[in-house]
Amino acid sequence: MVTIRTQELSVRLGRHAAVRGVTTALEPGQLVGIIGPNGAGKSTLIRAMLGLARVESGTVSVNGKPIASIGRKDIARLVAYLPQGQTLHWPLMVERLVALGRMPHLGPLSRLSSEDEAMVDAALARADVLHLKGRIATELSGGERARVLLARALAVGAPSLIADEPLAALDPGHQLDVMDLLKAEARAGSLVVTVLHDLGMAARYCDRLLLMDKGRLVADGKPMDVLTEQSLAQVYGISACIEAGGAWPLILPTGRIKG
Repeated sequence: MVTIRTQELSVRLGRHAAVRGVTTALEPGQLVGIIGPNGAGKSTLIRAMLGLARVESGTVSVNGKPIASIGRKDIARLVAYLPQGQTLHWPLMVERLVALGRMPHLGPLSRLSSEDEAMVDAALARADVLHLKGRIATELSGGERARVLLARALAVGAPSLIADEPLAALDPGHQLDVMDLLKAEARAGSLVVTVLHDLGMAARYCDRLLLMDKGRLVADGKPMDVLTEQSLAQVYGISACIEAGGAWPLILPTGRIKG
């Protein structure tokens, strides 16, 4: 089980204050969505949680330990990470690319064990790309590559997962599949954190939402407590139709608020 906490966390990227004084605690068994407009600080926040962004002030801890005191390999075993917009430079077979997720568990010059191979196949199946074994990853479509890279993160077998915009480049059916998978991971006891732009998916699947704006955490709570007409107007500058009474909540942006 993994718990990630931040206390008055601030991160500066050059002259830009990307994250400003964020305090939060992310617990196991939750699917936590981080939402907000472009440039709100979402990706920088999760990179700081992973020790990948230099902290200007405040703290990040994983299971009560300062992130700076945890070795990179240990962090990788605890928190699987799916970055956004990855580019593939090498023509690896799909199964070899996914097998890179097992690297945190291997020693220098070690070979994959039968257990590692089983973890790779299981990750391929969970991401619905088992049928792509034997294909060259650089020859896949954008959506296929996105699911293969998700499989690589799942192959780590970590007790938590951070996914930055995992729905990008996916068709609607596979978007639902990925959100179902993330929800199942959380229900199995993992901490799952994902950056999302689709407010409808965030409302339907997430247990909790963190709403970011200009580097600050402006709302934190249950989806329909966070996704209000007032908050959407204030943060996104939009009006929206919000329906919470049906089988699934509906968030439909209807227009820009001018002035």
